[in-house]
Amino acid sequence: MLHMLRSRSGCLAGLLAALLWTSTIAPLGAQAPEPAAQQTPARHAGGEANLILPDLGSVDFQGYSGRTLLTVGLFVSLLGLVFGMVIFVQLRNLPVHRSMHEISELIYETCKTYLITQGKFILLLELFIGVIMVFYFYVLQHFAAVKVAIILFFSLIGIAGSYGVAWFGIRVNTFANSRAAFAGLKGQPYPIYAIPLRAGMSIGMLLISVELFLMLCILLFIPGDYAGPCFIGFAIGESLGAAALRIAGGIFTKIADIGSDLMKIVFNIKEDDARNPGVIADCTGDNAGDSVGPSADGFETYGVTGVALISFILLAVSETTVQVQLLVWIFVMRVMMIIASGLSYLLNEAWSKASFGTATTMNFEVPLTRLVWLTSIISVVITYVVSYLLIPTLGGDSSLWWKLSTIITCGTLAGAIIPELVKIFTSTESAHVKEVVTSSREGGASLNILSGLVAGNFSSYWLGLSIVALMAIAYGVSTLGVGALMIAPAVFAFGLVAFGFLGMGPVTIAVDSYGPVTDNAQSVFELSVIEGIPGIKAELKKDYGFDVNFERAKHLLEENDGAGNTFKATAKPVLIGTAVVGATTMIFSIIVMLTNGLTENLDKLSLLHPPFLLGLVTGGAMIYWFTGASIQAVTTGAYRAVEFIKANIKLDGVEKASVADSKKVVEICTQYAQKGMFNIFLGVFFGTLAFAFLEPYFFVGYLVSIALFGLYQAIFMANAGGAWDNAKKIVEVELKEKGSPLHSATVVGDTVGDPFKDTSSVAMNPVIKFTTLFGLLAVELGVQLAEQYGSRTGLLLSGLFFLGSATFVWRSFYAMRIVRERA
Repeated sequence: MLHMLRSRSGCLAGLLAALLWTSTIAPLGAQAPEPAAQQTPARHAGGEANLILPDLGSVDFQGYSGRTLLTVGLFVSLLGLVFGMVIFVQLRNLPVHRSMHEISELIYETCKTYLITQGKFILLLELFIGVIMVFYFYVLQHFAAVKVAIILFFSLIGIAGSYGVAWFGIRVNTFANSRAAFAGLKGQPYPIYAIPLRAGMSIGMLLISVELFLMLCILLFIPGDYAGPCFIGFAIGESLGAAALRIAGGIFTKIADIGSDLMKIVFNIKEDDARNPGVIADCTGDNAGDSVGPSADGFETYGVTGVALISFILLAVSETTVQVQLLVWIFVMRVMMIIASGLSYLLNEAWSKASFGTATTMNFEVPLTRLVWLTSIISVVITYVVSYLLIPTLGGDSSLWWKLSTIITCGTLAGAIIPELVKIFTSTESAHVKEVVTSSREGGASLNILSGLVAGNFSSYWLGLSIVALMAIAYGVSTLGVGALMIAPAVFAFGLVAFGFLGMGPVTIAVDSYGPVTDNAQSVFELSVIEGIPGIKAELKKDYGFDVNFERAKHLLEENDGAGNTFKATAKPVLIGTAVVGATTMIFSIIVMLTNGLTENLDKLSLLHPPFLLGLVTGGAMIYWFTGASIQAVTTGAYRAVEFIKANIKLDGVEKASVADSKKVVEICTQYAQKGMFNIFLGVFFGTLAFAFLEPYFFVGYLVSIALFGLYQAIFMANAGGAWDNAKKIVEVELKEKGSPLHSATVVGDTVGDPFKDTSSVAMNPVIKFTTLFGLLAVELGVQLAEQYGSRTGLLLSGLFFLGSATFVWRSFYAMRIVRERA
């Protein structure tokens, strides 16, 4: 009955069979698949770990072989790396005052310490994953030792990729923050917009180019029968690295942010007061959470989506020629998206400089919004042109090129439409955000919180419907002949939507990375205490040739920080959307494997099958535990940080907090970030094994549940937090009411929103993907162990794993709750 599970089918092996699901339950009136779709492709034992790549040079495209085109792609990826590095050098060479440079270097040194600590921690977590992989592939599946070693090696490559781009992002941002702060002294808005965006494009171009370069190297230079192990190891490593860096970074940054912000209320001091020892930790956290996390997350999302599409094409398409056509087409499209992003950035910068280069005021959101839409439009045009040139006839059908292009376009447009919807609920121009301010004026912190919750809930409705609409369009187009080429055209369509989401990846990362630079620039200005340096105005005039107005500079930096907050918020639903689309695809594969091609046990995929229903309920419980555990880590850490800062802050007779006190706050943040991450990761890890071993249909319900609960929980929390954040910014910048009761109310709302938007919500993405990816392996492992050693063995192991998970769930609160230390 479960012979497909007893075979060596790996993590993504069942992707092909999802068509059987969509075909069986397709709406009445849908066209039946063409005869070609009935052909079953040759199965590969071991799933993607044993997939054999076809000869990519066997098909010509406009007179060039597929291998030649992908080789050109390697050089384009290298050009993308050069693009990123050139901007990096340009940023480093921009003028900066020594007082600001010293602060940014201090921030970088604390970031380095944090990243080194995290690197060791990730390798510890890799041991847990490595043990399971060795047991599964070597002991149960009897893979050759060399193939198991390759899987483990490429998991380390995946970790190194996520970790490396995160480190690069921190270095770029800490160069850019002091340069942007210095540029603000000139009193012109354009430079303090251009510098953070250049930093973001540097990170985005390098991140996507490195990912694409590594995947092209596997396709071109690794023997075809070893490509599968490379890809599965790479995907698992990326997922682990992203999950660890995203969760720990989110906890760290919000401990520091809350600890720093609350001092404004307690001591009535200004934003980023240099005497506050929490500010350096806050700046470090801006990079640890808002730079490291998104960089690693984007790297992993881009890679895992690519691996899923490769596996699907090789498993679901029967004709080798069509396999090659689709593989080359997808990767050439990825190459062209790098070009589209770079071109769009250059065009937008020329436009923005002409419009705002000498302006005294500007709306910082305008050029950022234009960049997103310009990239989306150019990407859509390129999609259709390249598809027409590369696959004018696919499988004998001359219309599929525009149909597949249309499906990708659904995702590409989502990359522009979703940010517009997010801005409705988080921008400083938003009616929802202004209502948060209005309600706070009379109702204080209480109505502030309630209005933010309203914004978050409303945003979940509109973003959820938009994602459903785009996926529905893609599904509809997939019924128009795509089934003639492959099994599971609807699943392929959903994968292409996720591909389109990420098509403008460099720009998505760039506008997301804009935020931490603008935030740090404001902090660097204050921490440098440049206003108090004797003779500073004369010095700046002599050395740099301009007169300075410090109040004007502070106003512009704060205003730009509001735009940064908005665009940090816009990237989050894009990433969580890809996670849910990808998880849906992989869940379909488990369903088909368990039901032997939807021919058996269909009644168990029903609410009438108690384990399935219980799995649905359990998934929701896990999402809410994760939300609570991550916020608990922030709450306890922030309590300890506030306790230390209140006891050690010196406001009289000093200009700056001591470096020792600042480093102690960083130490507190790191300590609780690692405690929280360790509990959360092992709770998820052992929980996945426990539920997969318990009952496979229970596990299907569980995975469906965490994807759906996670989607809406993440959107709600991210946008509620964004609304609270920018409500505070309106009070500070537009209303200029710092230190007022209204300001105190919005600070309280912002501190509530901090872990909402930058800890719990953003970590849903890697947690969902890791659980589903690892779960595909775990459910097969559980079934095989039960069949080989008896069901009691499976249940016993399930119980033991659940005890392990429950232990870390218990620790996430009871070992981390706030206990006041007695004197």
